[in-house]
Amino acid sequence: MKNVTTKAIVATALTGVLAAGIGAVVNNREALAGQEGMEKCAGIVKKGMNDCGANGHDCAGKAEIDGDANEWIYVPEGTCNKIVDGRVVTD
Repeated sequence: MKNVTTKAIVATALTGVLAAGIGAVVNNREALAGQEGMEKCAGIVKKGMNDCGANGHDCAGKAEIDGDANEWIYVPEGTCNKIVDGRVVTD
């Protein structure tokens, strides 16, 4: 029985560490949104790595496929046009 309890404690601890890491990434994305010198770049996002809403969802991290033309992330200005399939999004 001790082995099962140990596994449960380790699994709970790992879940907490992962949740804290994901929270840090989301907070970092929000910080980029207000920074001067950043631009929205669509078409280059990996699955689950988008910034903000597109394609009918309203949250970051909900891109369902890699390279979706409508999903975007913030990148330093001038970077997007240098990336294959990158397209600057203007508001």
